[in-house]
Amino acid sequence: MSVQIQRRPSDSSLPLVDRILHGRGLTRDALAYSLNGLADFSSLKDIEKAAQLLADAIEQKKRILIVGDFDVDGATSTALAVDCLQKMGATWVHYLVPNRFEYGYGLSTPIVDLAQKEYQPDLLVTVDNGISSFEGVARAKELGMQVLVTDHHLAGDGLPSADAIVNPNQPNCKFPSKNACGCAVIFYVCCALRRHLIQQGTPQENLPNMAGYLDLVSLATVADVVPLDDNNRILVEQGLRRIRKGVARPGIQSLLKVAKKNQSQLTSKDFGFALGPRLNAAGRMDDMSIGIDCLLAQDPDRAYSIAQTLDELNQDRKLVEGGMQQEALTQLNKLPLDDIQAANSLCLFQADWHQGVIGLLASRLKEKFYRPVIVFAPADEAAVGEDQEVKGSGRSIPGFHLRDALDLVAKRLPHVLSKFGGHAMAAGLSIKKKHIEEFKNVFEEVASGLLTEDLLVNVLMTDGAPSPQDYNVNMARELRFVAPWGQNFPEPLFDAQFDVANFRLIGADKNHLKLTLQDPVSHHVYDAILFNIDRFNLERSDIEANKLKHVHVVFEMDVNEFRGNENLQLMIRHLVRI
Repeated sequence: MSVQIQRRPSDSSLPLVDRILHGRGLTRDALAYSLNGLADFSSLKDIEKAAQLLADAIEQKKRILIVGDFDVDGATSTALAVDCLQKMGATWVHYLVPNRFEYGYGLSTPIVDLAQKEYQPDLLVTVDNGISSFEGVARAKELGMQVLVTDHHLAGDGLPSADAIVNPNQPNCKFPSKNACGCAVIFYVCCALRRHLIQQGTPQENLPNMAGYLDLVSLATVADVVPLDDNNRILVEQGLRRIRKGVARPGIQSLLKVAKKNQSQLTSKDFGFALGPRLNAAGRMDDMSIGIDCLLAQDPDRAYSIAQTLDELNQDRKLVEGGMQQEALTQLNKLPLDDIQAANSLCLFQADWHQGVIGLLASRLKEKFYRPVIVFAPADEAAVGEDQEVKGSGRSIPGFHLRDALDLVAKRLPHVLSKFGGHAMAAGLSIKKKHIEEFKNVFEEVASGLLTEDLLVNVLMTDGAPSPQDYNVNMARELRFVAPWGQNFPEPLFDAQFDVANFRLIGADKNHLKLTLQDPVSHHVYDAILFNIDRFNLERSDIEANKLKHVHVVFEMDVNEFRGNENLQLMIRHLVRI
């Protein structure tokens, strides 16, 4: 993988925090993150129609069924919709989340038939899905259901025939934050419903305070890796503040407990690396209803018991993912390195891979080789033969819109690729096993036509080097809480050259590198750590032969807490011997 370190333009005369904000086009004045700064949800197309549908369903005591998705965004969206509608007076609200292994994603015809058989709903509400569910919506209408679609995924050439569709990414929607996650969309719909009910005479004190759902919205926004635009940063920061104050729902507090996270010190990174994976593990390894039950639990003991189950599922997920990663690298190691570097994409399949983890595997391989990656696994472990369905999960790099690329493949191979969807950076698809090689070849052709050499260079954009006086615990802690860092609003990343005063390999597999780095000018020394040296093409033999003398590192500043003591630790994201 080719890596290039670039420094973000900024005013070097400013104090470090102001310099970091300046490099992102902000000043400290932008850090209030008041709820008054949120975009007006009234500009969402069809939102008043959606509020009317829900208000009528509540008044007429209709049976409302929420159809969700099996990731964090889907789970939080489902929990928010169920809890909020119940608190707004709905007498019958249930949810149904398609099991990944039986039904796949979205409001499919089989899911509608299952909904009719099990629940006989009057109103079917999708959350975090539905914008491409033409057949499912048509089937629901055929069965006499009303359908409200709430989604955030990109719309295709047309729209399903739902009674109302709320999606900032549908044509002619003027809502300014196109980066809203699915949970944020149903949050806005419920805000509109609350306003509608008040206008119709419901006392305000009989309705829930919508700020009480920001713990869910903030978690979903970060975990779904949507860009943190101005609107999303407000949602995330407000959710973080509530959780830090201890007013989050029992499920989120329990997830923090099993993850051994101090809620008063919670950051947006913890959503992505601690809470998100544990919730996602339910959908990946078992059934997302476990995660939803955790988020809906009112009793803290019950919430904690479910959170423990989620933690165990996450441990299982790590084991499965680790094994698949080794198998994938074994496959790739059989190819000449020149062949991998010459390719513009990677597509891998193995008959015993777990479909719940292929997205994570694709993400790991994308990080290692910096190319669009699609990983396939059998849709049904019991199926055999070339006609069996396989499911693919893809991850991309900036500049290569994965869903649009799959659309190009579908136009060239209409007999192969009939079902796909997603975003610029992530997408899913289903094909038959016999078509994998054909797909792989055409996907590589599409990638070759769209990718340039520049796009295949992983550019690490940093905030330059801190001044010697900025290397301290107080600065590291301040940077942690300045803003809700995340997608398209990156956490401060620095680069500098150091002499290596000391180092050693640590961990059970000796796969992590602990270093003592010395600034060649100030001669100050700092603790540093680099996790998973295999990702950085560092050879153990070079390390053990003491070839680390001088290094150029890209790093974050962090606070290491051990036995009650705190010290500054540099978390290395990239290391080059010089």
